Amino acid sequence: MLRRRLSVQRSFLALLVLTVALYPAAAKKKPPAHPININTAGSADLQQVPGIGPSTAQKILDTRKSYGSFKTVDDLLAIKGIGPEKLEKMRKYLTVGKSPSKKQSTSPQTAAAPAKPPPTKSLAKQTGTPAPTTSDDEEP
Repeated sequence: MLRRRLSVQRSFLALLVLTVALYPAAAKKKPPAHPININTAGSADLQQVPGIGPSTAQKILDTRKSYGSFKTVDDLLAIKGIGPEKLEKMRKYLTVGKSPSKKQSTSPQTAAAPAKPPPTKSLAKQTGTPAPTTSDDEEP
């Protein structure tokens, strides 16, 4: 009886050591080899980025669908769960490029309304300065 108990304890201890030893390797994901374009990436692509899991990837896709293309990587700050610290850790793995162009009809009934800009957390709250505004009418 005592031998069996010791055997069970040793097995448990071995399993515990193995689990602890392998956990860090499984917990960290390998970052993508090249930056991910947040305007064209799908959920699986976004999840390659450290700090983006299935839930955050879906939030990014939903925001992009609702508001159109992201202008900068900083637009991700409008997404709940992505704060300045998290964004800084992810920034080197992300890029913003043009989203795939969609054919637009010339008829007024089916012409798409212009995309709304993504919601932004108040820049005034973060830095004490008003958020810059841009207009489609302005030239760079």
